[in-house]
Amino acid sequence: MPLEMRPDCERCGADLPAEAPGAFICSFECTWCANCAEELDDLCPNCGGELTDRPTRAKRHHDAAPPSKVRRFRAG
Repeated sequence: MPLEMRPDCERCGADLPAEAPGAFICSFECTWCANCAEELDDLCPNCGGELTDRPTRAKRHHDAAPPSKVRRFRAG
């Protein structure tokens, strides 16, 4: 099963396209931008897991394995 490739940072709402670098994920695929991951000391605030670079997905694979369109950011 391919990664969900969530489209935004859960903390600040920054767009994180699947084909672009700069996203960080934990083992549950919670997704953060590079700035927020650094501010979080590379630890997921949801589960306490390590945040690591999310791989990119080339656009040519988006038809067969589309990235998620469900945004997780919730303005507080």
